[in-house]
Amino acid sequence: MQNLSVNQYLRDHIRTVSDWPAPGVQFRDITPLLQEAKVFRVLIDAFVHRYMDPAMRPDVVAGLDARGFILGAVVAYELNVGFVPIRKKGKLPFTTVEETYELEYGSATVELHTDAVRPNDRVLLIDDLIATGGTMMAGMKLLEKLGAQVIEGAAIVDLPELGGSDKLKAAGLPLFTLIDFAGH
Repeated sequence: MQNLSVNQYLRDHIRTVSDWPAPGVQFRDITPLLQEAKVFRVLIDAFVHRYMDPAMRPDVVAGLDARGFILGAVVAYELNVGFVPIRKKGKLPFTTVEETYELEYGSATVELHTDAVRPNDRVLLIDDLIATGGTMMAGMKLLEKLGAQVIEGAAIVDLPELGGSDKLKAAGLPLFTLIDFAGH
């Protein structure tokens, strides 16, 4: 096997689908990262090794609906910490707090159970991709409403041209991503 960096190895397993979901869009499909056991393990280990460090270790991992659930749950399990889902509105059965954010055409709302985190919990917020940053920003605001400290936002892919990572950093959220893709 050639000597590749982890980032390049993972990049090589991301599928680009042209003109989906709309003409001109280059969709970055992360599902191939999940399909092969070795690739999936390399992906998860890239996150786990970062957050095993005591300075970076969260008390809980929060995953954004829906692909953030896949990553977040496994990372939380490997770190031996709890996992909480941040869901689309109307999917959680208990008392919730909610945050609405703007999309390209309209808005969306995400929710979190009111007992999902405790004040001063150190939370890792994770998703598959950062585009405009709206979902991650809403997740951060939800966690902060409950008194938690979001120590970092993490994702596999950043699409920097869409401005989300700059917006999140400007809001004070440190970010960790494995791969940047030019274009969108």
